[in-house]
Amino acid sequence: MSKKLVGLFLAVILALVALAVRITYINATSGAQYERIVLSQTQQQYENRVIPFKRGDILDRNGTILATSERVYSVILDCKVTNTVSTDAAGNEVQNYVEPTIDALVNVLGLDEEDIRGRLTSEDTKDSQYQVLKTGISIDERQAFEDYLDTESEENADLSDEEKEARGNVRGVWFEENYERVYPMNSQACDLIGFTYDGTTADWGIEGYYSSLLNGVDGRQYGYYNEDSDVEQNIVEPVDGKNVVSTIDINIQQIIRTAIENYNGRMAGGPNGEDSAENVGVIVMDPDTGEILGMDSSDWYDLNNPRDLTAFYTEEEIAAMDNETMLDNLNSIWRNFCISDTYEPGSTFKPLTVAAALESGSISQNDSFYCEGYYTVSGQMIRCAVYPGAHYELSVAQALAQSCNACLMQIGEQIGISDFVRYQKIFNSGSKTGIDLPGESSGVLFTEDEMGPVELATSTFGQGFNCTMIQEAAAFCSLINGGYYYTPHVVSAVTDSSGSVVQTMDSMLKSQTVSQETSDFIREALAGSVNGGSGSSAKVEGYSMGGKTGTAQKFPRSEGKYLVSFIGFAPLDDPEVVVYVVVDEPNAANQADSTYAQLIAKEIFTELLPYLNIYPDETGDAEETPAGAAEQGADNENLPAPAETPEDESVENGGNSLLDEGISNSEQELLEE
Repeated sequence: MSKKLVGLFLAVILALVALAVRITYINATSGAQYERIVLSQTQQQYENRVIPFKRGDILDRNGTILATSERVYSVILDCKVTNTVSTDAAGNEVQNYVEPTIDALVNVLGLDEEDIRGRLTSEDTKDSQYQVLKTGISIDERQAFEDYLDTESEENADLSDEEKEARGNVRGVWFEENYERVYPMNSQACDLIGFTYDGTTADWGIEGYYSSLLNGVDGRQYGYYNEDSDVEQNIVEPVDGKNVVSTIDINIQQIIRTAIENYNGRMAGGPNGEDSAENVGVIVMDPDTGEILGMDSSDWYDLNNPRDLTAFYTEEEIAAMDNETMLDNLNSIWRNFCISDTYEPGSTFKPLTVAAALESGSISQNDSFYCEGYYTVSGQMIRCAVYPGAHYELSVAQALAQSCNACLMQIGEQIGISDFVRYQKIFNSGSKTGIDLPGESSGVLFTEDEMGPVELATSTFGQGFNCTMIQEAAAFCSLINGGYYYTPHVVSAVTDSSGSVVQTMDSMLKSQTVSQETSDFIREALAGSVNGGSGSSAKVEGYSMGGKTGTAQKFPRSEGKYLVSFIGFAPLDDPEVVVYVVVDEPNAANQADSTYAQLIAKEIFTELLPYLNIYPDETGDAEETPAGAAEQGADNENLPAPAETPEDESVENGGNSLLDEGISNSEQELLEE
């Protein structure tokens, strides 16, 4: 037995000797290689910190900052370090860091003491090296904390030795750098600017559409032990995002906002509740470039606090919302009315109908038509707004100035279904414009196969199909600028963090819609609308202007709800600006009155034209309305609707005609301005 034990012992000794020899050999031949492996693993544990990029700014056309990112910090607590135990002179284990650290965090940064103690004592977090105590700490707050710990500063010269020792025992607190998105103008231009959810992610407005350009690339800081066991630092700098220069003028935005606010003040508390309307939308556009100078609607929200519903709902209503309902309500507020909501445009479409007739050769500028107060199409009587009165004989220009439905229906018959549908496509009606904003909607139009004589008749004056405000504005600009359709856009340039231009967004000419001759005629005809015609309430004295009113009856027709509008331009001969105003369901007993939109437009034009250095160009009285137009019709759109408004044969949401839903072929009524 003893021999076996001796043999086993010798075998173990030999194995250990062999292992020692092998280790010595490996260390001599491959030690450096293995040391590098160990160091590479150690460096990952030593330090690996993300350095965030700065998201680019959004600027207005004059350089005013609309959105920016400010440097902020998160307060991080390393519980393991704070809970470090030391031994006092008597050999007892003590925690010297917990109380001083808590005192500093509570007294300087105002953090919650109970929360901090909970993190330091909980089994789940007491050994954690990364606990976020607070986000959004400013540079000043961080500096105040660092000044508190600097016991050698003059400010802390009067501290006792005990107080200095306590502050010196603050451990485990550090600040993580980040950025917070800030909107200096609060709710101004909220539909256009949009917001970020977390500082870098966005879905709405310019923030959403240009998010990839605005974002940069994170950097990284990491440390590692070198071969001499010294710590070396390596920093990969972040790449900041690019800045976006918009076409927006914040001063024009303020002009729009003030006009809407004044309208709200006049109309709030009417017969339909506290709100002045379901919504009010305004677009201000440069017709020669497609640039959006301003865009707004009446659902304003604070970009710095976009989830705040208190301006729209009571506390009780908010408390009763589940998550899905709350999100739906927020989305309806964040939605850009001017590009996302579709509606029947009404008579603002009439200039496009006349232009289509002229371009297709269906009529000439010198033709005239006769209004009896109604027009019969396929056995159905469709009324003009002056019924039981009549406009009688009107020229083409007078028909536009007086917004005569009967004449427009006759013009539509001359065009025919095929050419009418073709020109709707030429004007891009019902199709997305391609504006550089998310959430743009298309409209719904009849196809050539779906359109019958009645649908053609109602479409000539803008009922029976849907479009958006931006579609209508872009098409109208092409009518009065010589026939050139420019893609509307809200950004003109992209710059780097130093301000150097890296990309320009040139105006994009999409097509030519009409000839110069037709454009000139339409402008002159629309001058008659504001000089004694249906749009006279929008006239700014001293300026040559043109424009067109619109009053579209909403579905169901029997409820008497209307969307009223005005689109105008100035100066007359060489338009420099277009203003389009839509008021959805004005808070009034009689909604069928485009004066509500005209007065908003007039207020905007009154401030806007001098601001744009457009000077008065009418030395005497305004040009007269084309002969006979003013005498043969009053301000049509100011006429009250009849007490009873039977349903008509128009088309809801561009869908199927109500004739398909059982409406009889007896005399039909359609009220539209």
